[in-house]
Amino acid sequence: MELIRWNPRRELFGLHNSINRMFDNFISPTVRGDEALSVWGWNPVVDIYENEENIVITAELPGVDKKDMTVDIKGRVLTLKGERLTDNEVKEDNYYRQERCYGKFERCFTLPVEIDPEKIKADYKDGVLKIAIPKTEESKPKQVSIH
Repeated sequence: MELIRWNPRRELFGLHNSINRMFDNFISPTVRGDEALSVWGWNPVVDIYENEENIVITAELPGVDKKDMTVDIKGRVLTLKGERLTDNEVKEDNYYRQERCYGKFERCFTLPVEIDPEKIKADYKDGVLKIAIPKTEESKPKQVSIH
């Protein structure tokens, strides 16, 4: 039998990893199987960036009809809601594997600056929603001349 030297750092890292897994599973439970799939359904992935004039939100919404989504703004909070409907052509018993998620989604984003809600533009093309949110004149960066 081989003696293994006790290393307290190894135990500490093991505890750290166990606690991280515990919190990850609490926040986003998964079903164990071939892959870890979220039991909460799905949420569209987004990119949010800013340029001089706008805050831009780009969301991937493949398979969602634009009549099944809404964009609401209240103050500095933008809410994206919608639903991806299932294909009812195939009976559930005939599936070998079903990885695509369906159902309702809702994402809320707090915008970092004051915006002009009357001038928001949204465009939906090829499953990608692009929302351009104009900043108010007060929130745009200003350059100060040095004398």
